[in-house]
Amino acid sequence: MSIPRTTDRADGPAIQVQGLEKSYKELRVLRGVDLEVARGSIFALLGSNGAGKTTLVRILATLLRADSGTARVNGFDVAAQPAEVRGSFSLTGQFAAVDGILTGRENLVLVARLRHLDNPGAIADDLLRRFSLTEAGGRRVATYSGGMRRRLDIAMSLIGNPPVVFLDEPTTGLDPEARIEVWQAVKKLAEGGTTVLLTTQYLDEAEQLADRIAILHHGRIIVDGTLAELKQLLPPAKVEYVEKQPSLEEVFLAVVGDTVGGQP
Repeated sequence: MSIPRTTDRADGPAIQVQGLEKSYKELRVLRGVDLEVARGSIFALLGSNGAGKTTLVRILATLLRADSGTARVNGFDVAAQPAEVRGSFSLTGQFAAVDGILTGRENLVLVARLRHLDNPGAIADDLLRRFSLTEAGGRRVATYSGGMRRRLDIAMSLIGNPPVVFLDEPTTGLDPEARIEVWQAVKKLAEGGTTVLLTTQYLDEAEQLADRIAILHHGRIIVDGTLAELKQLLPPAKVEYVEKQPSLEEVFLAVVGDTVGGQP
C-alpha cells in the first residue's frame, strides 16, 4: 500500500547542508558542515562519539537550531519551514521506540491511527509483510528479539510514507545477527525509494549499506565519497601472494590520523 506524500518534492537533493555550525558555550560541536544526500540513496555519516553526528541529525529534524549555516530537507528550509520539514521525514533513534505490551501489529495500527490515516489495519499488514514480521505480528513485542524490535521500529517510521528517514545509530547494542536483520531492513527502505541518512560508529555498517560515506571528525566533514573513492585515498594495495584492498576502517584511521581522541 502506498500513502500519498503530501510534502514530496522531486527536484534536487533530499538533504542539503551548507556551512552548518553549532556550539554549546565554548564547545564547538559543528564547525561548518557541508553535505548533500541524493534522493533514494543511503548516506552514511561516520564518526566517533562526540564527533557531532547526533547534533547534526537533531538540527535536520528541527529539534535544535543551528548557530549559522543553512539546511534543507526535501527542499524545505529547516529554520524557515519547520512544519513542512517535519512532514517530510521520520526519525529513528538509538533505542527502539515500541510498546512491549502491544503486539507488533497493534503498534503499527496505533501509529497509523495517531496520524489519522485511512485503513490502519491494511497499512500495518503491509509493513509487517515488507519487514518479514507477518508471523510475529500477533505476538507481544516483549517477546521479540532485538533485531525484530528494531525492524518493527523502522517499519513504524515508514507510516505515512516519509520521503526521508534519519537512522541515528540504529544497531547500537545489537548482536551480529540482529545487526544483519536491521541492515536488510535498511536496504529495503532505499529499494522502495526512501532516502536514508544513517549515522553510525560501525565502519562495516557503512561499508555494507551506504551509496556514499562521509566522515565527521571534530565537527567537520573531512572526507565524502563512495567507498571506492575513499579507498583511493590510500596507496594501491601491495601484491604479495594475494591482493588486499584497504578496508573502510583503514581509510578512516588514515584520514583522521593522529587527531583521534584529541583536538586538531
